[in-house]
Amino acid sequence: MSARTPAPPPPALTRWEQRTEVPLLAAALVFLAGYAFRVLAPHDAQPWHDLSLALVGATWLLFVLDYAVRVRLSGLGPGLRFIRVHWLDTLVLVLPLLRPLRMVQVYTAVQEKQDRPRLGLYARVISYAGMTAVLLGFSAALSVYHWEHDAPGTSIRTFGDAVWWACETLTTVGYGDVVPVTAGGRIIAAGLMACGLGLLGAVTGSFSSWLIQVFRREDEKEPPASG
Repeated sequence: MSARTPAPPPPALTRWEQRTEVPLLAAALVFLAGYAFRVLAPHDAQPWHDLSLALVGATWLLFVLDYAVRVRLSGLGPGLRFIRVHWLDTLVLVLPLLRPLRMVQVYTAVQEKQDRPRLGLYARVISYAGMTAVLLGFSAALSVYHWEHDAPGTSIRTFGDAVWWACETLTTVGYGDVVPVTAGGRIIAAGLMACGLGLLGAVTGSFSSWLIQVFRREDEKEPPASG
């Protein structure tokens, strides 16, 4: 028996997503900038700390408004059904620093406004997985530095240490020279490891499929051997 295909989203919800994904991505970058300033700036940098807090709060309210509109347009109601179907929207609302995970959907919304796509499918997956990895790595470095730099016995004392740790974790290398010791830092590490495995799988799978298609086309171009 064939698997049941999910119902397509309502047209109104699709139009809303296409119109708002790019502006909301810009809002997410503002959120990330505000959060980065609060984490990295000196404690006495006033009134900039208050301004960054206002930016973080304002952009998060935009995410709440967007989530409420998605719930209304989906026709699923505000219960568990919407959360189960649109789990990524809920996750991004709770943890806005994970919004880069919607990068591929952003690209789809932009491409639908163009006459034809500029890149092949595999190149798109690779390039946007790379952009997502950079933004996620930077977000994770900020978060783990916020939790770790003052913790007793920590090896992540500077933001440079946090960036190095994020690179190790995303690439699944894990030298072990810098590791989180707090509960918050370890939760961030677990999430980043899961994202790193998913992104690495997407990139390697797309690259392998691209190579197979290239070899297949080359074989089709070769003239048949004469008897």
